[in-house]
Amino acid sequence: MQKNRTFTQLFNISFGFFGVQIAYALQSANISRIFATLGADPHTLSFFWILPPLMGMLVQPLVGKYSDKTWCRLGRRKPYLIVGAIIAVAVMIMLPNAGNFTFAQGLFLGLNAAMWFGLFSLMFLDTSINIAMQPFKMMVGDMVSTKQKGLAYSIQSFLCNAGSLVGYMFPIFFTWIGIANEAPDGVIPDSVKWSFYIGAAILLLCVLYTFVTVKELNPQEYAEFHGLDKEQGKDASTSNKGFIALLKEAPSTFWTVGLVQFFCWSAFMYMWTYSNGAIASLCFNWDGESTQVAEFQDAGNWVGVVFAVQAIGSLIWAGLLPVIENAVGNKKAYAISLLVGAVGFISIFYVHDQYLLFLSYALIGATWAAMLAIPFTILTNSLKGDNMGFYLGLFNCTICLPQIIAAVCGGLILSMVGSQAAMLVVAGVLLILGAACVGFIKENNK
Repeated sequence: MQKNRTFTQLFNISFGFFGVQIAYALQSANISRIFATLGADPHTLSFFWILPPLMGMLVQPLVGKYSDKTWCRLGRRKPYLIVGAIIAVAVMIMLPNAGNFTFAQGLFLGLNAAMWFGLFSLMFLDTSINIAMQPFKMMVGDMVSTKQKGLAYSIQSFLCNAGSLVGYMFPIFFTWIGIANEAPDGVIPDSVKWSFYIGAAILLLCVLYTFVTVKELNPQEYAEFHGLDKEQGKDASTSNKGFIALLKEAPSTFWTVGLVQFFCWSAFMYMWTYSNGAIASLCFNWDGESTQVAEFQDAGNWVGVVFAVQAIGSLIWAGLLPVIENAVGNKKAYAISLLVGAVGFISIFYVHDQYLLFLSYALIGATWAAMLAIPFTILTNSLKGDNMGFYLGLFNCTICLPQIIAAVCGGLILSMVGSQAAMLVVAGVLLILGAACVGFIKENNK
């Protein structure tokens, strides 16, 4: 029998997500800036984003499948949560120092050694962030009733966007208090380095809070909560079934929501990759040449500001989502959110005042809030309880695969459309296609 949880219990389950999202925000807002500073060409910039989602796509189904049967005194999902957080903290300290090493000169396969160091650090950062992130979604699926899942994922979305707001604002905040925002050629500015250092500390503290305050269900409690027999409760992963068999048994909701995810995450990949160059050229008169000039680095700080505005828009929209969902249903709320974000993306191309970008990115925030909540509400409500972790881990592939495909195609599309600003129009078109595909989703509450 499913029992409702208090708001405090729901909050504690997801609080660590605040810290994890600070790390994710720092990555998404600064990675293109970091690699451009290390010498990457805009036409190859998207390739630096291939390895991270590829690793996430490989790791997440394994984390889900094996955490389904990790019953121990520390919990079921929490051991993966703490391991992912510790690795993320270590990599966040190393990554922004890629340009400080004396091996920064010399090329191998077109990349200098600093870029190789940064690339592998990014790969491990994204992997560890995903390892730390997924248990929060799984614990909601494990421990929250069907009636409360919408609220639980909305709380998670709120904390996620609050963390994003903090992470996005760090570089400009540290610049404001006097930390250098410029550095010698090939070296990451101190304002970015300190953003990663402080973000790592907050991540660890927030994850430890959830680790200490949340008690996961034991096998018997889990079986009773999800209406399973005791043996299924002991091994909710149905471990005698392989990946292929479980994939074949995935509900249709998994595939149709995944189709929408493809367009959404491709759009945001282009936002993360090309916002710095687009804003620098549109609003800061950057000539598209050197990345060490003040115009590019100032635009890099402003990317953090507009991404923070996006997070504020997401916070507001996340608060409205439960009301909208109750009024029109999950699917229509999803489609409306994507269309609002599409307007935001397309409008950027016509903006040449840095402050007018606030409206564009606030609208994009509506899409981000919906992406963090509605797909997981629809999916977990279609699952019976057994293999919950596996399917949520596998669902991460609908996040990672679109990013890989978008990254591979990014340079070609950039050559076709002519500018980094035009790539954000492409992102808007992708969201319109995603909104159209929402109609294919069939909700199936188990």
